[in-house]
Amino acid sequence: MKLEKYSFGTGDRFGHQGKAQLDAIKKAKEGGVDIAIVWNKSHREHLIVGTSPGDVRKEADDAVSSSSWSGAYYVDADHIGLSNVDSFMGPSDFFTIDVADFIGEKAGEDELEAFVKKYSEYCGQLSIDGILTPLEITIDKVRNIAEKYLVAVNQAAEIYRYIESKKGKDNFITEVSMDETAEPQTPEELLFILAALGEKGVPVQTIAPKFTGRFNKGVDYQGDVEQFNREFNDDICVIRYSVSAFNLPNNLKLSIHSGSDKFSIYPGIRRAIEEHNAGIHVKTAGTSWLEELIGLAESGESSLELVKEIYARAYSRFDELCVPYSTVIEIDRNLLPSPDEFRKWDGLQVARAIRHDASCSDYDVNIRQLLHVGYKVAAEFGDTYLQALKEHSDIVGKHVSSNLFEKHITPLFL
Repeated sequence: MKLEKYSFGTGDRFGHQGKAQLDAIKKAKEGGVDIAIVWNKSHREHLIVGTSPGDVRKEADDAVSSSSWSGAYYVDADHIGLSNVDSFMGPSDFFTIDVADFIGEKAGEDELEAFVKKYSEYCGQLSIDGILTPLEITIDKVRNIAEKYLVAVNQAAEIYRYIESKKGKDNFITEVSMDETAEPQTPEELLFILAALGEKGVPVQTIAPKFTGRFNKGVDYQGDVEQFNREFNDDICVIRYSVSAFNLPNNLKLSIHSGSDKFSIYPGIRRAIEEHNAGIHVKTAGTSWLEELIGLAESGESSLELVKEIYARAYSRFDELCVPYSTVIEIDRNLLPSPDEFRKWDGLQVARAIRHDASCSDYDVNIRQLLHVGYKVAAEFGDTYLQALKEHSDIVGKHVSSNLFEKHITPLFL
């Protein structure tokens, strides 16, 4: 199983937007760009919403069947580890192996020495096509990288072997994720992470490193855009070099776990993938969930009241909802409108507050982030929330599809 050059991970919290998401992918194909759609959902999201991996498979298959889609599609077991991978085995054919928690654990001295000895040949100035200045490699740097990442790579290999034993070789896509950690990986670190993965025989097709800057949920990139552009370009070049140097799959590509809506870095990503003829995998996380709220708000009446009640409950449970996401949100609690104030707004004002449009004076990054992590509240409404989605599927689906196509796919590929 080989992942296509371009692929898009479309998170769908409640499993009702598969067809709308696929419509955006179909529109891209009509515009001349083939993108594989990957429906991704994590173990944590399943627990919160009360779904199972089989529900994601059904959503994907139903969307494809009803849309007569003949292109590639996958179901991603997102951010899995050994403790929770079993329930994903049957439904999933794409596995995002998350080993961020193992970064920093130190391997045994013999293993470290063997790694340093093997890769000492790279010490000195390493010139890689496409990178302006040579990488400066020293013995100490190789050892430091090994001390920081070897255990994480070993864990990735262990999880991969376990999945392989259940699914069979070449019957699934492997991604390795190291993005949910405090410090970004440098191009030098990525080089030796890939070397270790190749040495362990992990056929990684996408890798998700941690980049400089903040990738907060649902809002734009926060950081030095030019620095990100340099890192992204250099990482593409390191991957191209590593494919041949370390016997890795020739379709290996970068994966951007965007947390949704990193519009300011899309131009740099596009320039780099075009310049280097490189692939890309992008995960958009909770974008569709927020578009659902926008559509329900615009629908008015009971659906608008439902959105207002979701906000009120999320506001009152701020710590409960936000602490688990503390590393990927930045909310100024003092700037959030009170539920009483929020209830006074009409549907269009509520929609404008949630919709990611920096040119709109009503857009509120604090409201958007709170609701982004507040899907647990909507899940607690059960059938009431799901029925609202069904009743207003036309307007909700229109928002989901147009947002994905116009704000994400178009600036990246068209």
